[in-house]
Amino acid sequence: MKIRSIEKINQKIKNGEATILTAEEVSQLVRGGEEPKAEEVDVITTGTCGIMSGTAAILHLPVAEPGSFKKAKNILLNGVPGFPGPCPNEWLGSVDLIVYGTAHSIYDDKYGGGFLFKDLVKGKDIEVEVESTEGEIIKSTTNISEMGTAKLLGIRLAFKNYTAFVNPSDKPVSSIFHAIDMGGPYQSLSFSGCGELNPLQNDPLLKTVCMGSRVLLNGAEGIVIGQGTRSSKEKPNLMIAADMHDMDPHYLGGFKTGAGPEVFDSVAVAIPILNHDILKQTYIKNEEIKLPIADIRGRHRVLGYTDYGSAWQDAEERPHFDEDKCRRCTECIVEERCPTGAYRFETLNTRRCFGCGMCAYSCPYRAFQMKTGSVKVEIDDKHLELPISCRQSDIKRARELADELKKKIEKGEFLINQC
Repeated sequence: MKIRSIEKINQKIKNGEATILTAEEVSQLVRGGEEPKAEEVDVITTGTCGIMSGTAAILHLPVAEPGSFKKAKNILLNGVPGFPGPCPNEWLGSVDLIVYGTAHSIYDDKYGGGFLFKDLVKGKDIEVEVESTEGEIIKSTTNISEMGTAKLLGIRLAFKNYTAFVNPSDKPVSSIFHAIDMGGPYQSLSFSGCGELNPLQNDPLLKTVCMGSRVLLNGAEGIVIGQGTRSSKEKPNLMIAADMHDMDPHYLGGFKTGAGPEVFDSVAVAIPILNHDILKQTYIKNEEIKLPIADIRGRHRVLGYTDYGSAWQDAEERPHFDEDKCRRCTECIVEERCPTGAYRFETLNTRRCFGCGMCAYSCPYRAFQMKTGSVKVEIDDKHLELPISCRQSDIKRARELADELKKKIEKGEFLINQC
């Protein structure tokens, strides 16, 4: 039964009368024995932040004076390869190109597309190297203010559910699913996903999220193009685009893994409460959301299950750095391993930090303290307790973006689209 329409919700937003809750606020009410009614809530905001490999930037940037070269054959941005085209821009002195978030710099194996995107959004100057179709090498610098087009496209973002990983073998395994080579057997667990706050966990049947839905991608207003690649009824995800000029660098960036640099994004989605069935989907709690545990050597081999309640229970968002315990090692293992470069020169940048937990897991002198928790699971008739060594989703950024979206709606700055 329909309680209200999108038009009525938008009118309440414009009048400053709408009631907006975050998905976590709904789950907390339900845990306390109070189930909100559809008549009492207009919009639920959701959010997620994590490694999202299917991210690319579509750019148009100036390189040299018109007529200086015919067209680009190859291009590097801070050493990160891009793909010129599809438009050749013959003799224009500018290049259209696509850069993958997972691309690796040819000069620095710790720098890649995700780090480049963050630098672009921060307004930093970027080193450009172009090889023309006639073999000329043209070098220049540019920044996002000089780019007429800088769009971020996520071809599969915000999966409804994810997989956790362990290494059951004796040999370390290099993978994008852990910040370093994962040791074994069963030394630790790595996982992704923001559980009850995750957008599609709150609208798994995509009743309110559809092609044309307005969302926040890395703080910028974006649009859902449709379901993403590899999306399925069981594991839906979204294809989203937004303008990089409007993004907040806090919400995106690079993340070093055992297999090289990756990219992380943040997505927030508003769910209009049109009826009780839609609201009831948001009653989901972390402890009710299954999290399969797979062999890091292949996602197809599920070894057991835990849940997001176990994964996120009592988990701290950020580490504490105890300078008195720091030994000032000549080669700091934390600085080497920190996926986002948040710890450098004996200083922890808590805003750049991703909350992954690698510092607390790695430092032999316990200079970094952080509760990342552990999960209990039965695998091959063995009862194991696996410490969480790497979180590839950042619950803090997810909460911040869900709250930011809530505030935008409360101020009348964000309206809901009709599916």
